[in-house]
Amino acid sequence: MLKLLVGLGNPGPEYEDTRHNAGWWWLDRIAADLKVTLHPERGFFGQAGRAQVQGHTLWLLKPTTYMNRSGQAVAALARFYKIAPHEILVAHDELDLPPGDARLKRGGGHAGHNGLRDIHAQLGSADYWRLRLGIGHPGVKAEVANWVLRRPPQEQRQAIEAAIERAARALPLLLAGDVAKATSLIHTTQPPRPKPPRRPPAAPAAPADDATAQPPSD
Repeated sequence: MLKLLVGLGNPGPEYEDTRHNAGWWWLDRIAADLKVTLHPERGFFGQAGRAQVQGHTLWLLKPTTYMNRSGQAVAALARFYKIAPHEILVAHDELDLPPGDARLKRGGGHAGHNGLRDIHAQLGSADYWRLRLGIGHPGVKAEVANWVLRRPPQEQRQAIEAAIERAARALPLLLAGDVAKATSLIHTTQPPRPKPPRRPPAAPAAPADDATAQPPSD
């Protein structure tokens, strides 16, 4: 059972709509769905709130330490409430997925993501869940820093929001322990294409017009 949901991002209005804040966008959506108000918590180095879901306490956390110190906030709340790494889900932007794609996984490396890198270090474990929200890649490694700190064009933002919508709808399944169904919903980027309607059988050829038929020869 998940006990802590984390959205990664950077504080400040200049970062609010940048790709690096995709995790925050998802957490804001979840907070709205659960009617949870996030409040600044100095002891947890971020904004936090909690809800009662299926008879269990669920914490929501937005670290406000900047991305590369995200683990400080996650570890502080997790240790205080004795939440194990496998009971934590971290939503973050993912360069290796195109906008509109999302993936759910547990464990693994940080792939160079500074927020995940610090969470690894502060928790002393990689055994937590990740919700990877695709933001695409600029194509050149040297451009990555500028890419993640820029606002996506409207088409890409809409695609990311669609992935966030799917992940939000999958959360009740995940909280209920149905990982397979939650994963299937999150990983589906487009609804299945409907099968084309069956064509009716071709009509038989019309008989020749009597008026044009030739009389039989003698």
